[in-house]
Amino acid sequence: MPPTVAFLGVFLFLRTLATARGSTDGPDVSALNVMFSSLNSPSSLTGWTSSGGDPCGRHWRGIKCSGSSVTEIKLSGLGLTGTMGYQLSSLTSVKYLDMSQNNLQGDIPYQLPPNAVHINLARNSFTGSVPYSISQMADLKYLNLANNRLSGQLTDMFGKLPSLSVLDLSDNQMTGNLPQTFGSLSSLKTLNLKNNQFTGSIDVLAALPLEDLDVENNHFSGWVPEELQDINNLQTEGNSWSSGPAPPGRHSSRSGKKTHGGSGTGSGVSGGAIAGIVISVFIVGLIVLVLVKRRSSSHYIDEENLGQVRPFTYLDANNEFSDVTYGKPNSSVHMKNLSTSSSSGLKPPPSDRGRSFNNDEFASKLLPKRNADTIDVSAFSFMDLQMATASFSASRIIGEGSSGRVYKAKYADGKVRLMVYLLREKNLYRILNFWASRFLAIHGVVPFFSFLQVLAVKRIDSSHLQVGNSEDFKNLVAGICRLRHLNIAELLGYCSESGHHLLVYDFQKNGSLHEFLHLSDEYSKPLTWDTRVRIALGTARAIEYLHETCCPPVIHKNVKSANVLLCAELNPHLSDCGLGVLYPDTKRNLGPGYNAPECTSPSAYTLKSDVYSFGVVMLELLTGRKPFDSSKSTSEQSLASWATPQLHDIDSLAKMVDPALRGLYPPKSLSRFADVIALCVQSEPEFRPAMSEVVQALHRCVQRTSMNKRHGDDRSASRRSDDSDY
Repeated sequence: MPPTVAFLGVFLFLRTLATARGSTDGPDVSALNVMFSSLNSPSSLTGWTSSGGDPCGRHWRGIKCSGSSVTEIKLSGLGLTGTMGYQLSSLTSVKYLDMSQNNLQGDIPYQLPPNAVHINLARNSFTGSVPYSISQMADLKYLNLANNRLSGQLTDMFGKLPSLSVLDLSDNQMTGNLPQTFGSLSSLKTLNLKNNQFTGSIDVLAALPLEDLDVENNHFSGWVPEELQDINNLQTEGNSWSSGPAPPGRHSSRSGKKTHGGSGTGSGVSGGAIAGIVISVFIVGLIVLVLVKRRSSSHYIDEENLGQVRPFTYLDANNEFSDVTYGKPNSSVHMKNLSTSSSSGLKPPPSDRGRSFNNDEFASKLLPKRNADTIDVSAFSFMDLQMATASFSASRIIGEGSSGRVYKAKYADGKVRLMVYLLREKNLYRILNFWASRFLAIHGVVPFFSFLQVLAVKRIDSSHLQVGNSEDFKNLVAGICRLRHLNIAELLGYCSESGHHLLVYDFQKNGSLHEFLHLSDEYSKPLTWDTRVRIALGTARAIEYLHETCCPPVIHKNVKSANVLLCAELNPHLSDCGLGVLYPDTKRNLGPGYNAPECTSPSAYTLKSDVYSFGVVMLELLTGRKPFDSSKSTSEQSLASWATPQLHDIDSLAKMVDPALRGLYPPKSLSRFADVIALCVQSEPEFRPAMSEVVQALHRCVQRTSMNKRHGDDRSASRRSDDSDY
């Protein structure tokens, strides 16, 4: 064979191999796959696909790359419909995003490309509010959200945007005063706010280096600051400006100085108010003590006293898991409407304020009655939830997944939590608040503070919702509320009004396991080995319940550390249970690293796929690593692929352990934990164990740990302890 022909053959082979492997980073491909599906797979996006592909190696319309990373997405004016997807935060190299002049609907994704410099989403049909994640985009220079249907107030999200020079929010439905952090936009040259419903003054803009300012057709009042009079292009028509000369010193508020009118000394403060204030101060002091105690609890690695880590009590006084037998889900579900005058206390009627109750009356108002044969599920009104979430403000967003955003809801007068729940959670603050509120109500005093009910409200994205009508959604709710287990997030209520579908859960103040492992801050301490094993066991119990107690079995389809919520005592509560039915005809994507190898289509997802995903969560607990990390070398990016071959090698296993543990774990415990992981993440589904087997293996670990502790062993004090320790 001539050398030229041979060389050409090798070249073509290598090129084919490179094409097969793909040259684009995995997270970028996954994010664009999700975007393509969310845009209803338009034929105009030539080269795009909903699964796999190589945007940088092959031409995808509107995509530009640098090396293996996507850097630009330009899809303006293509008549696109649907939404933008939910994995845009994975596009860490994207600098330029332009999807303007399309027909995109729904909320703007909470997470946008985090390092973007130019974002243009103008002339679409986006609703909701400006996403709060913009507050973290320090490199952003250009933001155009004009000509949409955005509403609500702007939150203080502009304090860390030193590079922003162009901001266009015109032709929307935004309300409220301008946020004070507008004054921090030190590079802002162009600001367009016309055709909204903004109110208040524009004094906060006075010190900005503006060259173009358009505030036409709003409800601004007061005077246009003198500092803005000389800018190149100023449009102020259509507002409620004050007539006549501006009073002297009206800009003094920008310096932070305020004058106090009146000469009152406070002698008019009522005794009830004083009592409320005194008790409030007392409660605040106790809160501080509780928080300090919780931060110093034995759930965490104490880096100052590495040899003095003690075990903690999980659910019972014997430092062991009590075996609880859970019956099959209750088939009888009672949907209870929650009106504004119900016993929930969301909006207590005015007649209740200021009058006293006897003990029986107060108890009947505070504690909702539960029928042993039914599960009460409250039907919240959309108006109540809207008020509790500040009109679903971006500042209240606490999470976002493939099914929608989760908001923190606050009910200032909510008195619906059961004392047994408070005692179970060992929440001293709520217990004291409960009794203090009761005392003040009985004595006719309106409390200065309230028993604060905090909820997590999941707003289902209608573009992903497959159920056809409100009755179908209520049937879905009925199915979810039958799931009753100590380690499953309890559904407290729902809302189905005017096309809005929401689920209401209790708020877990410790957030998710993902946050504990991967988003720690200077106030966080690493979880101890004991705590990690017990979190794994509690989560495994929840999945076992879904798989082997529920009839028919429930496939979760979304097991990941972000869905393992942690209560005040760090007991795990698996969330999103029962929501897999929302996606019967679409590919389920848990995000890079969690999907089992067989999950190439919805029909391929089985109970054993949940087992694989749980194995990845256990790997996170063991290593402290993310399931997929593009910042690492190619061979280490996928946690499961990198870790699985090393799980049975003692030396390699020791090197994999989360460095944050500082060596405080018994080697035998580590080895057995790794054995369970290895079984769960096997590539062939039929070889993975049932969750009951996983629970038994982890339960034996916990029981042996407890037994050794009672005999005085301190297995956390030494890394290389004897095998008899465990």
